[in-house]
Amino acid sequence: MDKKQHIAIFTTASLPWMTGTAVNPLFRAAYLSKDGERKVTLVIPWLSLKEQVLVYPSNITFRSPSEQEKYVRQWLEERAGFASCFSIRFYPGRFSTDKRSILAVGDISEIIPDEEADIAVLEEPEHLTWFHHGKRWKVKFRLVVGIIHTNYMEYVKREKSGMQASLLKYANTWVVNIYCHMVIRLSAATQEYPKSIICNVHGVNPKFLEIGKKKIAQQQNGKQTFTKGAYYIGKMVWSKGYKELLKLLRDHQKELAGLEVDLYGSGEDSDQVQEAAKKLELAVRVQPGRDHSDPLFHDYKVFLNPSTTDVVCTTTAEALAMGKIVVCANHPSNEFFKQFPNCWTYDSSNGFVEATRRALAEEPEQLTDAHRHELSWESATERFLKVAELDQVPTRKLSTSPSKNFMSTSFNMKRNMEDASAYMHHVISGFEASRRMFGAIPGSLQPNEEQCEELGLAVRAGKHGSRK
Repeated sequence: MDKKQHIAIFTTASLPWMTGTAVNPLFRAAYLSKDGERKVTLVIPWLSLKEQVLVYPSNITFRSPSEQEKYVRQWLEERAGFASCFSIRFYPGRFSTDKRSILAVGDISEIIPDEEADIAVLEEPEHLTWFHHGKRWKVKFRLVVGIIHTNYMEYVKREKSGMQASLLKYANTWVVNIYCHMVIRLSAATQEYPKSIICNVHGVNPKFLEIGKKKIAQQQNGKQTFTKGAYYIGKMVWSKGYKELLKLLRDHQKELAGLEVDLYGSGEDSDQVQEAAKKLELAVRVQPGRDHSDPLFHDYKVFLNPSTTDVVCTTTAEALAMGKIVVCANHPSNEFFKQFPNCWTYDSSNGFVEATRRALAEEPEQLTDAHRHELSWESATERFLKVAELDQVPTRKLSTSPSKNFMSTSFNMKRNMEDASAYMHHVISGFEASRRMFGAIPGSLQPNEEQCEELGLAVRAGKHGSRK
């Protein structure tokens, strides 16, 4: 094997879907490969055309993986400011309409050939392995690092029931323990996992830091820097902070008299949010979603974000990078941001009112070079390499027989509890009936002929497919 580390980053979404698991792993791949010291491969889902139209915005679709790769690289280069030098590979995916997420089809670990298998980074490891049926990740790769992005417990509690949340918590712990050597939680807002480490290994799109620098220059030249008041931006669904924000505004209309707030977002609950905003005496304007780096947002001074379902809120980091004051809840998801002077947290609804009024009356502090670095992807990459111990000489040896199938490898290994647990998951995930019972998309055990043709996969006789 090449002496360089080979890091394969698997994630659950891809551009043009502007979701955290599409954007953050993309930047991670770019910055891990930037210095040329490692080989990096980003592995992202490919959706057939009929499912692309359900997921991707503005009627953007792709006829081939190469066409989508070109789009992804161009988007990244325009924001990062340098040409990327990592590889991109695609795995077959299907869109689950009830979960509003993309699920893997078949054994996606096969996307990385055995001779290249070294380090795997699973972005949302629980999501990637709920229905995994194939080689055991810990056997194929020397090191498997899981990065927990999503506060699934909070969403399920809000939208379904406590019982379902408990079952999901157990399932997540089960699969993550089976398939990951180590787990990084972006904040304490996520579910707890045994032997996990809390560290924010995400950074900010460099464009936002550039906007912040321009604002500092304006301040130093004596110009009025922020001419607009308060706003919020996020996917327009109740669970993304809109419920909390509108309740705070409704309950404190007298104390906040004269306040004007602009809400930007698109989503399933847009109409309901608009109706709720109209009932308020305050001037709350609801606008369609747009890119947070749009010049429209540059002159806002205060970003209001009462959401507690995020793990580490990307828009909060972006607002701080642009030099704004952020008013947010005193919550584990915001712990990383407390080090920045323009992050103002509150513990109660009265605290929200006080912080909002003060933020509108005062000017933001200028970010120091150290603060800007802490928000950057350079710093996030340093934190990731340190916490994953990838800046040290590797000690764990590769499996001597990574190409063996799951069963032969499993039975040749010591029969400890983890092996038995892994074998049980392998068996359960191999039957269509049990897969459906636990929420898998019907027919997702192996890619269909259309997916094989689009991705250049060979269809073997029977149910299994493999790469050409």
